[in-house]
Amino acid sequence: MSEEQFPAAVAAAEEYGRLEKQMSQPETASDPAQIRKLGRRHAELAPIVEAYQAYQSALEDSQAAEQMAREDPDFAEEAKAMADRIPDLEQNLRTALIPRDPDDGRDTIMEIKAGSGGEEAALFAGDLMRMYMRYAEKRGWTTEIMSENRTQLGGVKDAQLAIRARGQVAPADGVWASLKYEGGVHRVQRIPVTESQGRIQTSAAGVIVFPEADEDDDEIEIDPKDLKVDIFMSSGPGGQSVNTTYSAVRMTHIPTGIVVSMQDEKSQIQNRQAALRVLKSRLLAMKHEEEAAQAADMRHSQVRSLDRSERIRTYNFPESRIVDHRTGYKAYNLEQVLDGDLQAVIDSDIQADEARRMASQG
Repeated sequence: MSEEQFPAAVAAAEEYGRLEKQMSQPETASDPAQIRKLGRRHAELAPIVEAYQAYQSALEDSQAAEQMAREDPDFAEEAKAMADRIPDLEQNLRTALIPRDPDDGRDTIMEIKAGSGGEEAALFAGDLMRMYMRYAEKRGWTTEIMSENRTQLGGVKDAQLAIRARGQVAPADGVWASLKYEGGVHRVQRIPVTESQGRIQTSAAGVIVFPEADEDDDEIEIDPKDLKVDIFMSSGPGGQSVNTTYSAVRMTHIPTGIVVSMQDEKSQIQNRQAALRVLKSRLLAMKHEEEAAQAADMRHSQVRSLDRSERIRTYNFPESRIVDHRTGYKAYNLEQVLDGDLQAVIDSDIQADEARRMASQG
């Protein structure tokens, strides 16, 4: 019965078994790139297989209990209890079978940019950057500041963060699975430190998030002839090499016009490597978005403009209120959220996205 009703679950279980055999082969174990690729798919299938096995086991137990109840009425109550479990397990399996974003298990690169509001916008961008770093810490992830351009008052004009999980994780626990919803315009309402009259000001900062491509990811290949690389002196606060050596790199991908600048590393080689990582990740995100658009399933989770009318979230300091405009989520614990307690806000986005995907599956 379950095989006829859930052929996709049967196919997932069969593929899962093949992957386990393949991953145990010596030639696969000696290839890190192949292990990473297979491991990601294995983790993606695991929730489906677990839900299918639980559903199958419950069906078999229920059928056995029903048979015993026909022979001995004392088993009737137990048979009913087992039968009552099946609808929930079936729903869990249906939920697990909803197609996931293929990038959910990936790590993430995040860009934070000050928008309208001058110095106050830069200070708010710095608050957002700290919020995401604290959230990552609470999740057990690692963070790396790839580039950072600060103002005299300590605000952030723009910054790039690499946020990574430790080891292989299930797609639902991946960095991208949670942080992809953070892309968009974040608006703040508060009295700026530069305001002497005590007036509340509205400022904005933009967040762009994209899944990080693996260094050896064969999905993205960049032809060196398609790159224009400019070298220049680093500027701003830094070590002894800043303003004394031509170590900063500006990398332009000619076919797409994507430009990545890196200057935080001390050597030109390190800045080249960091710029190439960001470029590959941007191209990967662009490739997947184009594929999604062609499939009429364009992601709705990110807003890529700093237009205040496209805001996704508002942080109101006088009322200690945070509002997510996509889901209607509202809470009055702004201080805790900015200290990294962001999960409830993100969960509202995840639940809304799952409901949308379930509805699209009929």
